[in-house]
Amino acid sequence: MGEWSFLSALLDKVQSHSTVVGKVWMSVLFLFRIFILAAGIDTIWGDEQSNMDCNTLSPGCRNACYDRSFPMSHTRFWVLQILTVSTPTLIYLGHVLLVIRKENKMRRRQEQKLSKNGMLKAPKYSDEFGKVQLKGVLLFSYMMQLLLKIILEAAFLVGQYFLYGFILMPAKISFSDYPCPSVVHCFISRPTEKSIFIIFMMAMAVLSVILNIVEMLHLFCSKLREKKRKNSIPHETYPLDKLNYNAGEKATLC
Repeated sequence: MGEWSFLSALLDKVQSHSTVVGKVWMSVLFLFRIFILAAGIDTIWGDEQSNMDCNTLSPGCRNACYDRSFPMSHTRFWVLQILTVSTPTLIYLGHVLLVIRKENKMRRRQEQKLSKNGMLKAPKYSDEFGKVQLKGVLLFSYMMQLLLKIILEAAFLVGQYFLYGFILMPAKISFSDYPCPSVVHCFISRPTEKSIFIIFMMAMAVLSVILNIVEMLHLFCSKLREKKRKNSIPHETYPLDKLNYNAGEKATLC
């Protein structure tokens, strides 16, 4: 789990700059993907090639059979998937930290040099405690990282199908090409247990896509309600008799 600590520390910082749905997505990533991948899957997969039994002793046949059936190990594929899907979130975190740093510099300059009317320019995105508001450029950056995560998750789901050609782990693999002298049958250890983990990791990827879509809809609806609320604030009005009185007074002065 130590190799994931640096990524976990970075992603933990994003939670303070995310929505409620974004924090749920982060929990799913930590608990159901990173933690399970680091704690349990390596003991189940291990060195899959050496654990595979084939009904031949022909040199290189088992290696060719494994390479044809599994161009990339499932565990390495999932590690690459988690790192790639987390990259847009880390880019967004870098953008947030850059905005906070710029606005903190602005506050320090304004404390040293104040105009007669007060602060020269109020910070737009963050407060003095480092909490940001999702609006303007930050809102666009946040929406873009959600969209990228949806695309990447979907791409890895499609890529997993094209890499392995199946969802469940087969119990037996047949191979007849060079260097095997004839049709060779290779048997995989613990296929049912591995199939359960494959289904689980795919379900977590689908859940990640759903959460990102829900978060985009949540942000869109909340900003739309906020805009309607601002437009519905009544402007200051005057009674009709007061307006007539003011008009008559002006006419008298003229």
